[in-house]
Amino acid sequence: MSADSKSFYLTTPIYYVNDAPHIGTAYTTVAGDVLTRWHRQRGESVWFLTGTDEHGQKVLSAAQSNGVAPQEWCDRLVEESWKPVWKDLNIANDDFIRTTEPRHMERVQRFLTGLKDAGYIYSGKYEGPYCIGCEEFKLPADLDEGRCKVHGTPVEILSEENWFFKLSAFVPQILQHYKDHPEACEPASARNEVVSFLESGVEDLSISRSTFDWGIPVPWDTKQVVYVWFDALLNYATAVGLGDEAGSDGAQKFLRTWPADVHLVGKDILRFHAVIWPAMLMAANLPLPKKVFAHGWLLVGGEKMSKSKANKIAPSEITDHFGVDAFRYYFLRAIPFGSDGSFSWEDMSARYTSELANDFGNLASRLIAMIEKYCDGLIPAVAYDETLSNALSLAASTADSAIVALDFQTGINAIIDFCKRVNGYVTEQQPWVLAKDPANVVELEKVLYNTADALRALAVLLHPIMPATTEILWESLGANETLGEISKQLIGDVGRWGQLPKGSKVTKGAVLFPRLEEKAE
Repeated sequence: MSADSKSFYLTTPIYYVNDAPHIGTAYTTVAGDVLTRWHRQRGESVWFLTGTDEHGQKVLSAAQSNGVAPQEWCDRLVEESWKPVWKDLNIANDDFIRTTEPRHMERVQRFLTGLKDAGYIYSGKYEGPYCIGCEEFKLPADLDEGRCKVHGTPVEILSEENWFFKLSAFVPQILQHYKDHPEACEPASARNEVVSFLESGVEDLSISRSTFDWGIPVPWDTKQVVYVWFDALLNYATAVGLGDEAGSDGAQKFLRTWPADVHLVGKDILRFHAVIWPAMLMAANLPLPKKVFAHGWLLVGGEKMSKSKANKIAPSEITDHFGVDAFRYYFLRAIPFGSDGSFSWEDMSARYTSELANDFGNLASRLIAMIEKYCDGLIPAVAYDETLSNALSLAASTADSAIVALDFQTGINAIIDFCKRVNGYVTEQQPWVLAKDPANVVELEKVLYNTADALRALAVLLHPIMPATTEILWESLGANETLGEISKQLIGDVGRWGQLPKGSKVTKGAVLFPRLEEKAE
């Protein structure tokens, strides 16, 4: 793809900085990483954005309770809590946006001024319920006996002179957009929820706060700060140069990147992204994102994770036991993306042992050991098995179609089913029996080659999901020296049989998925 072509642009939500990463935020970010790695291996230009949301009353309160200035609080958490976790999980994001950065704040103010000049912002009074936990003005249907349904905490009743955005004016256009482009909000259950909300009547949105000062100043009224969600949603566009002067680097970046191809969000923040965000973009005459995808919640003990229930799990609690790649694999393999799903140690242990250690890891270690024993550690002559080749073609095409459609489970299942088929092939051919008679050397080498080339393909297909493990396997197969880096192997070419050249030197590497120690109670 040429430098002038549109990049595949994916974003995660920007996460509240004072809420340390847990497996729910990691789930979203790993999904984004797998999808962008997959698109890179399709040969596409890719831009992957994540970051932190650092303004608002909730962040200010957390900083004050810790006795530090809010900027110092944010700086500390980004460097100590957020960036290290993404590094540990092997997240290959291209950019990390912080809403306290000048590049963001200046572009937000410019955007806001443009909307006011266009007549979409007016002064008014807001009175009503507000949840600090959600940083959201609440409707009656969002409350249960005066408590936020999301957090279960009492809401505050606010009365402020604010600036308002004419959100209601864009409801007909947004409804028509989803009618014309149903793929713009997925899954279908999420789109139906958004359409129902829009049809029930939408009020204009208060987009400023005057009772605290931790935020971006409203350009024409510096006694007020921009409402945190209006500020935060703009990160997706400010990070790639929104509103920069024509011909500048930022403007060129915006042309190559915008609109976003996928906004990944949790379903609890769907309304902001599928109602408010498109209205903001329509008001500025900007293209709308191609897709907002709302995945489900990760449940622990049948309940959504929350501080109040003390059931949040840090990613390290799982990765320390199972490893990073098993973490990345499990959540996308075990839970249909878009549905709620429960995490349990027992289920993850079972899948780790069955699918990763036995089906994949054991296949690799047996193959390397047999080539070392029977072929002096060298890949034998190129061979061909029609059944395996056809199975690989089907697995690769199924996985590609599913993963680009964000159906990670179906895609991974197709790859693992092929892995099981290769295991079945080895069991049927019994190379350890063939090796007992020198007359079978040609047949033995054919079986070992076919197994090795199948593992070559499995390494490539699983690389976006388990990058570190597949790099170990790639090195063990000698493929780095003969075929080049695994990340440069194209998904569209993976099904071409016979790519491992004869004579490649195999080496015994680390065990891909070591046996689990009994987890301490």
